[in-house]
Amino acid sequence: MAKRRIRAADGAGAVREAQQAIEAGEQVPRPVLATAVRFLLEELTERFPGNTLEVRVPPFGAAQCVEGPRHTRGTPPNVIECDAETWIALALGQMSWQQALAEHRATASGTRADLTDQLPLMGSTGNGAA
Repeated sequence: MAKRRIRAADGAGAVREAQQAIEAGEQVPRPVLATAVRFLLEELTERFPGNTLEVRVPPFGAAQCVEGPRHTRGTPPNVIECDAETWIALALGQMSWQQALAEHRATASGTRADLTDQLPLMGSTGNGAA
């Protein structure tokens, strides 16, 4: 399990700030967006450790998670990718995994590229588990 790099208070604060800006239709400051995305990726790997699935949120980060077959070389067989706003909405339960796929806001490749059982990570206020 990777050691957290972002303090919980800082991460949760960035998530709340990003969520408020997104809901208001405002531009999220890039440092806030980066911190929120990275914190939520850390939360994902903390709760669901493993190397079966790679979640990418370019340009801010990527994380490997979920127990199962370990990936060691080349392109991972199970990859999910989405933009930062979609990742935040997914992690907070404001969007379902099926909705993100249906609206083409997320892509998934591989038989284990599914976050249905892992999301949401936090309540819509950015505090604690959902």
